[in-house]
Amino acid sequence: MADQLEVTMEDYYQGTFDEVDDPGTVATEIVPDDDVDLAVVPKGIYVGTGGDIAMIGARQPSGSAAVIWRNIPSGALIPFRPRRILASGTTASDLIAVQ
Repeated sequence: MADQLEVTMEDYYQGTFDEVDDPGTVATEIVPDDDVDLAVVPKGIYVGTGGDIAMIGARQPSGSAAVIWRNIPSGALIPFRPRRILASGTTASDLIAVQ
């Protein structure tokens, strides 16, 4: 794993409670997968290249079918907390989980 960058700047908000509607502080690439849940449920999804996204919500019961969000534009930030983003039915790309 790559070396961690030490943050030396002052962060006035460090240690405050992190609510779901607060700005994200971690971003990770999403690789859609039909069988594997995301490692962490994000606060939202950034869409780099627009299209459709097949998602299963964090609180949907096991075995639930994905809902396809259609025609999401490039640069959109989706305020939805998925547990899985499926490869089947997803045409959008360059997806980032905002945590």
